[in-house]
Amino acid sequence: MLAIERRKLILDLLKSEGRVMAAELSQKLGTCEDTIRRDLREMAADGLLQRVHGGALPRSPAETSFSYRQQQASPGKKEIAQKAARLVQPGMVVFLSGGTTNVELASVLPRDLPVTIITHNPAVAVALADHDLAEVVLIGGRLFKRTMVTVGSDTVDALRGMRADLCMLGVCSLHPESGISMPDLEESYVQQIMINNAAETIALVSQEKLGTVSHFTVAGIQEVNMIVTEQQTPQALLEQYRTLGIEILQ
Repeated sequence: MLAIERRKLILDLLKSEGRVMAAELSQKLGTCEDTIRRDLREMAADGLLQRVHGGALPRSPAETSFSYRQQQASPGKKEIAQKAARLVQPGMVVFLSGGTTNVELASVLPRDLPVTIITHNPAVAVALADHDLAEVVLIGGRLFKRTMVTVGSDTVDALRGMRADLCMLGVCSLHPESGISMPDLEESYVQQIMINNAAETIALVSQEKLGTVSHFTVAGIQEVNMIVTEQQTPQALLEQYRTLGIEILQ
């Protein structure tokens, strides 16, 4: 079997089964494990999957720049944002993390809603500029240009002294075993402190991010209280989260 054929099969198996193991692929394809491991290594370098011990897991397609994701905003993200907005009640204090879905969420919040939004996402603050009853706390720090959020020790230290009713988490990758993960270490620290300092964590997850992993773990899956996703997300993808006791808003 040619390398291109092996790699297509590996991607197909990842999509259908959610994981691949090098030993099993070796037997299935009649190829030595060294060849499979080389395939996985090169595919990981191309951003096609995430290597883990003994095999690989799907990698989130969300690991692109903020501007690209904003240009590619899908109806699914708008649907998720509208559902999430209904969870924000008057008088709440809410963490809004990075991500284009949270920018959409900020823009669809009712303009007469008295709420306090704490965010390290400057685009969220801009989206709330005309919401007269929304108190906006924009956390400073170093601007991480790829995702357009502030990060660093100043950002984390500022959040340590804050508490919120909800953490609306823009999720890059969510996996029933690996939990929440993302490609940037410093941004993962910011999300960790938001989760730790919120009474509830709600993950805003489009279906292509479910069952995927990235380089840096933010939190275990047990930290997620609710997943908000599109109506069209297949039930087979969601059932593994329901069995963990996570509420699904679809």
